[in-house]
Amino acid sequence: MKKKEKTLMNKAAFRKKYKDLREQISEESLENLSIEIANNVLQLPIWDFENYHIFLPIPNKKEVNTEYILHILQGKDKSIIIPKAHIETSEMSHILLQDNTILKPSNYNVPEPVSGIEINPSQIDVVFIPLLAYDKNGNRLGYGKGFYDRFLAKCKPETIFIGLSLFEPEAAIPFEETDVPLHFCVTPKMVTDLKKT
Repeated sequence: MKKKEKTLMNKAAFRKKYKDLREQISEESLENLSIEIANNVLQLPIWDFENYHIFLPIPNKKEVNTEYILHILQGKDKSIIIPKAHIETSEMSHILLQDNTILKPSNYNVPEPVSGIEINPSQIDVVFIPLLAYDKNGNRLGYGKGFYDRFLAKCKPETIFIGLSLFEPEAAIPFEETDVPLHFCVTPKMVTDLKKT
């Protein structure tokens, strides 16, 4: 029990550190960093696939603005899938983004599709994943709700998981058996192939 509590405390400390770091980023800097991340995404060996899952940023959390990656995916005529969270079950459904998709802020202020064509996780080839922090072993730290870990566990074995981070990696962050590691992480400065590290 003590070991579990210590892990949770460590995660809490990392979450506070990176939330505080985000708060120090200006809106202009956030846009510039997001553009740099989008440019680096182009270096990834992922462009022969069809179905790409991407999150839409929470405005008040200073997450990576994925609008620029969305434009890249649209320009390459890819199928784009966006998540819709179900708070009562801590699960997500995954909706095909179309020209007529209506987005509405959720209770967490996440832009989400009101309705649409649902895509099974087993059909998804590439997932762009939000995170607060990550380490050199591919472990990621989210907000602690477990939505993404449950989702990623349902994807097919060959699905590629890509973290998007405003910051460079930690040497190590706490992780648990249910945590799903990343294959790549993209920051404003670099692309890291975490399968090779």
